[in-house]
Amino acid sequence: MQVVELDPEDPTLAEVLPVLAELRPHLDLDTFREVYAEGWSQGLRFSALFDEDQCVAVAGWRVIACTSSLRKLYVDDLVTAAAFRSAGHGRMLLSHLHRVAATEGCSVLDLDSGTQRVDAHRFYEREGLHVTALHFAQSVAPQPAEPLHPERVDEARHPG
Repeated sequence: MQVVELDPEDPTLAEVLPVLAELRPHLDLDTFREVYAEGWSQGLRFSALFDEDQCVAVAGWRVIACTSSLRKLYVDDLVTAAAFRSAGHGRMLLSHLHRVAATEGCSVLDLDSGTQRVDAHRFYEREGLHVTALHFAQSVAPQPAEPLHPERVDEARHPG
């Protein structure tokens, strides 16, 4: 078993996508590459666990500064291929992420999980993760950008 750190240009992303798509079925390879390229500058990283030449698990994650825990490793995606579950692969990848969090100076490893993913919740609890918050979401329809402070733009155009 080997954990491989991937960058957005890595050709291995094509081997990782089928596993990630079990969690994120809306992704195709082009969209995955686009999201990863954009997310890279925001700290998005992907780690994949390979058994010889086969990707068996993948995690998308980032280290972020925040007011709640100051510095944390946030896991965007964590999935083991269905055919390889219950064989320790998720545990191995989660342990890797825990080590990354510790070496990056994080005080917390944090993740959200869909309410329907009951088996994943049992796994997280077995691995020592605890439910500490609820996550709320609301869809947003894209709109053209506007200045955040239009009054400042007006003042700059028409000094008074």
